[in-house]
Amino acid sequence: MKNTTFGKVDAAFAFLIRFRALVVAAVALVTLVMGYLASQIEVKTVFSDLLPRNHPYVEVNQRFKQTFGGSNMVSIMLETEQGDIFNPVVLGKVQKLTVDLQQVEGVDTYQIISLASKKIKEVRASTEGVESRPLMWPDLPQGETELAALKAAVLNNPLVYGPYVSTDLKATLVTVDFSDGNMDYTRAFNQLMKLVEEARGDGVEVRIVGEPVLYGWVNHYLHETLTIFFIAVAALVVLLCLITRTWHGTVLPLLAGLVSAIWALGAARLMGFHLDPLVVVVAFLITAQAISNSVQLIARFDDETRQGTPSAAAAARASARNLFKPSMLAIVADAGCVLVVALTPIPLLQKISFIGTVWVLTIAISALVLTPVMLSWFGAHQRYIHPVNINPLLMRILGLCSAIVTTRWRYAVLAMAGVVFVVSGLYAFNLKVGDANPGSPILWPDSSYNRDAAQINRQFQGSDRMFVVVAGKEPGALREPEVLSSMTRFQKYMEAQPEVGGSISLADILPQVNRVLREGNPMYQELGKSADENSELMYMFVSGSDPGDMDRYADADAKNGAVTLFFRDHQGETIRTAVARVRDYVEQHPVKNAEYLLAGGLVGVLAAVNEVILAGQIEAIALALLVLVVCCTITYRSTVAGVFFMIPVLLSNTITFSYMAWQGIGMNINTLPVVALGIGLGVDYTFYIVDGIRENLHRSHNVERAIVNALTGPGKGVLITAMTLITSVVLWHFSSLRLQADMGVLIALWLFISAFSALFIMPALVYVFRPEFIVGSKRHPIEQAEPVLVG
Repeated sequence: MKNTTFGKVDAAFAFLIRFRALVVAAVALVTLVMGYLASQIEVKTVFSDLLPRNHPYVEVNQRFKQTFGGSNMVSIMLETEQGDIFNPVVLGKVQKLTVDLQQVEGVDTYQIISLASKKIKEVRASTEGVESRPLMWPDLPQGETELAALKAAVLNNPLVYGPYVSTDLKATLVTVDFSDGNMDYTRAFNQLMKLVEEARGDGVEVRIVGEPVLYGWVNHYLHETLTIFFIAVAALVVLLCLITRTWHGTVLPLLAGLVSAIWALGAARLMGFHLDPLVVVVAFLITAQAISNSVQLIARFDDETRQGTPSAAAAARASARNLFKPSMLAIVADAGCVLVVALTPIPLLQKISFIGTVWVLTIAISALVLTPVMLSWFGAHQRYIHPVNINPLLMRILGLCSAIVTTRWRYAVLAMAGVVFVVSGLYAFNLKVGDANPGSPILWPDSSYNRDAAQINRQFQGSDRMFVVVAGKEPGALREPEVLSSMTRFQKYMEAQPEVGGSISLADILPQVNRVLREGNPMYQELGKSADENSELMYMFVSGSDPGDMDRYADADAKNGAVTLFFRDHQGETIRTAVARVRDYVEQHPVKNAEYLLAGGLVGVLAAVNEVILAGQIEAIALALLVLVVCCTITYRSTVAGVFFMIPVLLSNTITFSYMAWQGIGMNINTLPVVALGIGLGVDYTFYIVDGIRENLHRSHNVERAIVNALTGPGKGVLITAMTLITSVVLWHFSSLRLQADMGVLIALWLFISAFSALFIMPALVYVFRPEFIVGSKRHPIEQAEPVLVG
């Protein structure tokens, strides 16, 4: 059967090499077409792609975001260095910023709130009744008297003092919400930063945070990202040139990676997808896989020519034939592991999954077909392009591998691997789902964005918001004392969580109106005793206001309202604790006329993402492992093979997860695709070593000699690939985006563990346990190969 299969594969490559000019022309033509399509693909971030489909929190957010505030809110803090904010300079800057924000792309003009907006009001009693009027609109206060009056009004208004003016009176907040549509983050970011720079100065510091700003920073660093990408590719070329010392060993792997990238990006354009800047590292990893497969073929081609294969065409056929099975197994396993990510109902992950799957599958053409076809044009006699020869060093390393695996040291290797697996597996339980640190994990802790976030959260209740909807069962439900009292108790309950800096709702407003009616007597700062009384209080508050001013707290018929919670961070643990506390309160304190609905705002959306990621992480890893087991079982016709190849995958995953837990890298929407791809990556090198052992056993039954030959043969390709890719991937550590730097280190770690497993652990396991699907048995002996004609 083996010889029949080899014969078919050999015949197929003989046909391709015979018509190599047509094959190259066809690949070139498709590449040109795909290149044109790839040139039109957009590199951008679309926030709606981050939202899970059909999740109840997202549905609540989408339903109520226009009134209670969405997940795209931006907070801008103006802080004075001397005195307080109640001076013409600071207030003038607040007013100008409030007006200018209306011209920023994607801004919801009805959701601009500051001291200078019509939204912030005070309730006053006069001879004509109770009136509600803006604190500082449309004109700035003039003179010390008006400034003092404004200051007094702020200090007496808990809806302003704390939420929009800091308790030390040195800072004030401007908030603005953006639409969740297909907004241009780059334009909005540039316009916002221009306004911030204009407001800065005269002893006033301005800080800004929010998702549109965060993704604006990501797009801002796009040129740097592409620069690092090309530097990493250049490093690959230099390293390949240094190690292989041949033009074909340098150029052909790069050609394979380039063709795969062009075809995949062209296919993405056909599917109507865009490329997110944050997944460029994933793109580099898949391109590296194409380079890896090509390097293996070239290393085998060089071995064939050194062994006296008569022509380049024959050597190319032999290398393609002998490496076809492990190469295809690696491609199919990698594609399957990436494809399972599409089951996570988040559009961004699904798009990454589809693009990544196509990208991996293109390697079958760019590396498995194009590389041997191109090799057939090179002469059988190698000409080195530089005198530096590190091949003796590589052979010494591989000799060390062979010596360790074939002596008693192999037991020490397996024991060490077992200890590392257990320890890393236990520590990996510390891995957090969601963000693991305050601020944004996308940027470095000392970035201006994270410094701004820390300062805003220090001065105010919190820049991250979640609204919980109090949905009445009939119009007017929010006027019921029972519902309002429940909201008050709920707020106090939630504010007991340290990360919750404060909250606001309709239940905070009505007591203020009641107090004003009683000449400011604090004894009457309480809710009305009946629905009718609360209705009167609501009427008095909105009677002097503009339409929509009440929308932040309740809808027009007082059926639905919101309790808005302010968070000082959006770490995964913070969000999970808050959601659990909401659920506990609702379960323990049912309300007759209303129900609590989770959840909107940025924190509500992130809670949905984290819940999906938690389920998706387990599902993706389980299904990726299942794909791997099925592929190996079918390929080697043995269920033992499926379990055997899980060993390096489980080891690489436990070590990587424990590293993520140690470094505070959370499992989130950006890291999940790398984790899924890492499952396939963790075993690719092993395929080549195991297949090399099997191939040598077809020539001789000596297992030890077969292992040594496999390590010095396919092992050389593994070592070359690992050295070049790890070195180039580490360059991502210099990225201004911490996410890319972390992903670069994770990929380097995966590559190292995969190479170590392939060169030490798996050969040692083969030597000790002699699995039947590799070394055969008395019942199923390994067939001795017959020569395959290559003429």
